[in-house]
Amino acid sequence: MGTERSFTPNLLVMGLLITDLSLLSSLTEKLVSEFGPVMAMSEPSRFVFTDYYDQEMGAKPWRLYLCFERLVDPSSLADIKKWTNALETDWEREGRRTCNLDPGLLSLSSLILATTKARAHRIPLHSGIHAEVTLIYQAGAFSILPWTYQDYRSEGVQAMLKVWREVYHKQLKQAGYLHLF
Repeated sequence: MGTERSFTPNLLVMGLLITDLSLLSSLTEKLVSEFGPVMAMSEPSRFVFTDYYDQEMGAKPWRLYLCFERLVDPSSLADIKKWTNALETDWEREGRRTCNLDPGLLSLSSLILATTKARAHRIPLHSGIHAEVTLIYQAGAFSILPWTYQDYRSEGVQAMLKVWREVYHKQLKQAGYLHLF
C-alpha cells in the first residue's frame, strides 16, 4: 500500500488572450492581487493558431503567458480556474469577453491546464472544472500529446516553459522539496 503525502507545490502559469493591450496592466494587477507577484511574462503577439476566439472577442486577440513567483498546491487548480472564469465574466463588454485566462500547473514532469470542456482525456476535478496534461517533460524536452494546443506545440512556447521549469527547479531545491525526486 502506498503512503499518502502532501503534493509538491507547482508553478502557477497562465495563458492570456486579451482583446486590447491597454487592459493588460489592470488585468495583471488583478491577477497579482490574487496570486502574488509575476515572476515572468512573455511578449504579447497576435494569436494566429486558430480563429476560435475571433468572433467572440471581436478580432484576433493578443496572446501572452505569465508565471507567478508563489508556488501553489496542485489541488487548488479547479478553484484557480473558477476564480479566473469569474474574472473573465467581470471583464466582459457588451456580452463579449475581453480576456480569456487559462491557468495551469508547471511541474518538473508536465504542464497541466485547467478547462471547463469535458473530453475523454480530461480528468474531472470539481465544479465542472477538468485537468488536462498538455505537455510531458522527459529526456530534457517537452513532448506533445495528440490534444496539445497548437501554441503549446510551438518551439517558442516550449523554450519559455523550459526556462520557467529551470527556475521552478531551483525554487524546489531551495525549499527542500528535491529529496522527493
